[in-house]
Amino acid sequence: MHKRTLLSLAPVALLAACGFRLRGVPEFSFATLYVAAPQGSSLARELARTLQGAGSTLKVLRDPAELPTAEAVLDLLSEQRERVVVGLNASGQVRELELRLRVRFKLRTPAGDELIPDTELLQQREISYNEAIALAKGAEEALLFRNMQTDIVQQLLRRLAVARR
Repeated sequence: MHKRTLLSLAPVALLAACGFRLRGVPEFSFATLYVAAPQGSSLARELARTLQGAGSTLKVLRDPAELPTAEAVLDLLSEQRERVVVGLNASGQVRELELRLRVRFKLRTPAGDELIPDTELLQQREISYNEAIALAKGAEEALLFRNMQTDIVQQLLRRLAVARR
């Protein structure tokens, strides 16, 4: 019985010894953030939802009338989804695709001082392709783009947390 208890605690001790800890709630140097993005941007919606659900005290503003009250402004300059053919078979049919999601942003104060200069984040995934199951591959592409978007939102969150006014 004593050995079982000891063995069950061993992984916890190893994780504690290596410095592992849960990510926790991000802390921002600003209390209000205005997100300037195109109206239909799914990335901006997910970012706002993630920031509000993160448990921090940060207030996310989307209404242009609230811009003067913001302490920081996140400009989503561009969001591009790309689908590039990277592999063909002997008869010239597509066999492999590369999906890319590029996001350019910058963080500034309402007065125009840059906190994070113009930056591009890139996520890419490779996917096999088969014309016989094109509908299923379309659904897989949509899922991969959603996952890449979530990864970029997490990267943005970490970058916003280290930005200082």
